[in-house]
Amino acid sequence: MRIVSRILFSVSLSMLACSGPSPQTPVQEPKVEHSPPSESSPTAAPTTNDDPREPTASTPAESEKRGPMNVILLVIDAMRWDMPWNGYSRPIAPNLTRLAEKSVRFERGYAISSYTSKSVAGLLSGRFPSEMARTSPFFTKYDDSNEMMAEVLQRRGVRTVSAHAHMYLDKPSGLTQGFDVWRLISGIQFDYNKDPYITSPQYTDLVKSILEAPENTSGRFFGYFHYMDPHHEYNTHKEAPTWGTTSRDLYDEEIWFTDKWVGELLTFIESRPWAKNTAIIVTGDHGEGFGERVGGVDNYRIWKHAFELYEVLIKVPLFVYVPGVEARQIARWRGHIDLVPTIFDLLGEQPPEGLSGVSLVPEIKGEDVPPRPIIVDLPADTHNRRRRALIEDGYKLIAFGKDFRFTLYNVKDDPGESKELSRVEPERKKAMVERYRGIVAGIHDVKAVGAPVLDD
Repeated sequence: MRIVSRILFSVSLSMLACSGPSPQTPVQEPKVEHSPPSESSPTAAPTTNDDPREPTASTPAESEKRGPMNVILLVIDAMRWDMPWNGYSRPIAPNLTRLAEKSVRFERGYAISSYTSKSVAGLLSGRFPSEMARTSPFFTKYDDSNEMMAEVLQRRGVRTVSAHAHMYLDKPSGLTQGFDVWRLISGIQFDYNKDPYITSPQYTDLVKSILEAPENTSGRFFGYFHYMDPHHEYNTHKEAPTWGTTSRDLYDEEIWFTDKWVGELLTFIESRPWAKNTAIIVTGDHGEGFGERVGGVDNYRIWKHAFELYEVLIKVPLFVYVPGVEARQIARWRGHIDLVPTIFDLLGEQPPEGLSGVSLVPEIKGEDVPPRPIIVDLPADTHNRRRRALIEDGYKLIAFGKDFRFTLYNVKDDPGESKELSRVEPERKKAMVERYRGIVAGIHDVKAVGAPVLDD
């Protein structure tokens, strides 16, 4: 039995977070409406069929014979769902698009929460952030009493490696537990309001140096890599196409620039002997708002991320490349809570007991798996009021504060959440509230320690 002791966190970290974003941050940016992209927009360099990342031909039967795989979790910070492989008309990510086209793609993915501190904790633990021992600041510190996925994998002999380009993701975050290698690029400092650095080139070199070390890849390994450049603030790049000057235009340029370096990393991975036995999971840790008006009667404008759980903040791309598995799109919506069980499954390991998620591997391999409810969890902290959401049957119920108010949307037919349906479909809302209460009763809330949180 794993014996752990819960260490009381320092209240001083809460003082640091007070320098961070305030709950009003999403509405401080100039309210510039973004027009839909035009087919005449400048494009990236044309692609060809001579793709150096094209995997060696393999049949599903051969894939089954390989047994356990290595797994790389590739996260692009603030990557919205509306990427080219999901229908966005600007060619802002040609390399990720090529990888998506030979992967198993889920129709929609949902982040565990709406900003990095909470969503990555869920990604690396397989638990909702409300269930984890933590401090109350916006830049949350997680206690070492939390059992993280990498700790379990490490005990089972899986090499665990990671690299980062933001100072929050250093060891004080509590997210590093169980990683044999956890490195940060040099030359960056902690900025509590934005990510001002351009890091993809240096970051790609760092990841390559980790993956070319024999001690890291000679046996089974799990790698978690997280590109930061699309995070605000949005920088311009001389080698990138120019789409304009609005926030969305500049964000698209950042995605293109990040994708360029992701392409370099994918080319490197494909050159390695272990590539034919390595699965790559691609997603965003959360979405990003560009002034979209949401919320129906609330008439709320969304800028950047955090604070709320509207679609632009939590709906993200999700696809899995497994060598030898047929590329296709699955008409299912799945949440990040399923990724830890999926990673264990791909590695040939049983997940720990008590996780809320379900492995995606059966449906990746072709089984017809029915829909299931998705829960999104934003715990209260020094800058966020609690929000939770239930997504099921094309509808989404948002719970505010300590469940004192609920709103209902049909996010299948109204993805912009412009029509609140409480009065239009009262019986559905009543049923979904009951369903929500039944599901979240299984979430064992842990009180954050430190400065008081914002709560209703």
